[in-house]
Amino acid sequence: MHYALDQGVIMAESFNKKDGSQVVGGLVLVIQENKAYLSEIDGAIGDGDHGINMNKGFTMFADQVNLAEEDMGTALKKLGRILLTEIGGSMGPIYGTFFIEMSKVIKDADVVDAPTFGKMLRAAVVGLQALGDAKVGDKTMMDTLIPATAAFEAAEGSGFVAALDAMEAAAKKGWESTKALQAKVGRASRLGERSIGVLDAGATSTWLILESFAKSIRSVLSAS
Repeated sequence: MHYALDQGVIMAESFNKKDGSQVVGGLVLVIQENKAYLSEIDGAIGDGDHGINMNKGFTMFADQVNLAEEDMGTALKKLGRILLTEIGGSMGPIYGTFFIEMSKVIKDADVVDAPTFGKMLRAAVVGLQALGDAKVGDKTMMDTLIPATAAFEAAEGSGFVAALDAMEAAAKKGWESTKALQAKVGRASRLGERSIGVLDAGATSTWLILESFAKSIRSVLSAS
């Protein structure tokens, strides 16, 4: 296992896939903690149920799956399957695809390092692009995910933590950019210019998920 120095702390450059199950647990907590916030944002230009549906799916996963018995790959797959099959609307298929595609990358892996996590992010992007044609500038989750993925990939050579930092910064910038955008796809697009001035709910939940990934993976790396 390789190590790097980060702010005086020796950090591993990879972690065992088994230890990564706690990373998925962090995703559950961040969605549960932000249920009301996500629905509040969604209520401005949508149905106001984004946080409710996200919380329902993630909590269902937490109730059904014992993370102590799972590795990161199987946990992500099970989370994705529950979202895909149990949650209605557009959120279930979108986030179900997101996590299932990530899980496929590490199905046969023993450890997760920066290149592997970069492939996981890229797989999520490709999978979502196959579902629809949303792109950066359309006021969707892709405004967060695409630049975050590109930033992580560009920084991979500088180490896992540096790439996570770059991902997190780009994700935040992309998420914040949706406030000034006019929705071009989805139900919010019907509002036209009235959709300007409000953050996109999907971009917000994606930001929370990527931020949680970054925080939890840093913690796992520091303990490895």
